[in-house]
Amino acid sequence: MTKTHPMTNSVSYLRLSNLVCVLAAVAALQGCARDPQTTGAIPDDYRTRHPITLSEAQHSLDIPVSPADNKLPGEMADNVKGFVQNYVASSTSVVQMQVPTGSANAASASIIKRQIRSVLTSSGIPAGKIVEVPYGASPYGDAAPIRLSYVAVTAMTGQCGQWPEDLNSNTSSNKNWYNFGCASQSNLAAQIANPMDLVGPRGMSPIDAERRSVVLGKYRAGKNTATTND
Repeated sequence: MTKTHPMTNSVSYLRLSNLVCVLAAVAALQGCARDPQTTGAIPDDYRTRHPITLSEAQHSLDIPVSPADNKLPGEMADNVKGFVQNYVASSTSVVQMQVPTGSANAASASIIKRQIRSVLTSSGIPAGKIVEVPYGASPYGDAAPIRLSYVAVTAMTGQCGQWPEDLNSNTSSNKNWYNFGCASQSNLAAQIANPMDLVGPRGMSPIDAERRSVVLGKYRAGKNTATTND
């Protein structure tokens, strides 16, 4: 009878153990690769699907004009002033004033456009940046408005309400639907007063040297440096 050396049995057992470990690791990797639920269970990020970007957009104000009007109403003048405030805060482009021609209110629009121009210049827009452009309007139907517009860099998202796939297709993979989060992103973009805040922080305001001297003086004297309200 041939006897097997103990060292040979140990080496064979070690090789068998290593082989089992390798096969187990390969099986685990194959299981991860074939199981779509491993990564599919993580919901999509709506911020990457509907990002807020900076784009040039047209801002406009329509001023209705009745055929019988010969003066710009006070509330519409206030709307024009609000339009100017938004323009001064966000743009340096020209302001385009589109005036209707050929419509029933064309004569009234010709009178009121001069009053609108006066409000624009008195509110801070240089006369050289106001460009008047006539446009043809139908002689029938609603009164054609005078439109003020300018172009400015604006924070905005893509168009919401897109449904490229069935909602049921996202149920098994635990993903939110395509339009999810679009309205929230769009509303957030509309609330951003300065779109450049998305690019980088603003510079710090100058320090209050007088207040700093008072605080340091109290600190050196061992007094309370907190601000007190009378």
